[in-house]
Amino acid sequence: MEIKKRKHPRLKDFDYSTNGYYFVTICTANHKEILSSVNVGRGLAPAEIILSPAGKIAEEQLLNISKRYACVDIEKYVIMPNHIHILLFIDGFSAGASPRPTLSDIICSFKSLTARNSKPYLKTNKLWQTSFYDHVIRNKEDYLTHYNYIESNPSLWEKEKNKNE
Repeated sequence: MEIKKRKHPRLKDFDYSTNGYYFVTICTANHKEILSSVNVGRGLAPAEIILSPAGKIAEEQLLNISKRYACVDIEKYVIMPNHIHILLFIDGFSAGASPRPTLSDIICSFKSLTARNSKPYLKTNKLWQTSFYDHVIRNKEDYLTHYNYIESNPSLWEKEKNKNE
């Protein structure tokens, strides 16, 4: 049996510690819905995210990223049942004496701390899927597109969930 070689998901020769905006998606292992539930609003009411204990830990660790890495700001995020979308800014000039963290450094520490602290609440040993998806934000329009996507993601949950079933 031939083992498929995994495609490296990062841009070749791109420095992921440079200042700029990044859109990141992190999925749970096997797309298990263990981070939250979504109450889809009726009429004009917005959808409501209700975090599970693991989702609360993920949110806590997400908000701690800026404390852990002074050069990182979380601009927008949403914790969906089986994935998280994050829009973050890395200020590559404010790392000080420490080496600037790369996007992978930031996301790996987030995933590790969240998984470790969530163990008592999970029925599985693995919280996260391997790796993560990222998109380097190129301009203001690109930023707004991804910001609005995060904002509207909860209201699209039922449609996306039904499409995948």
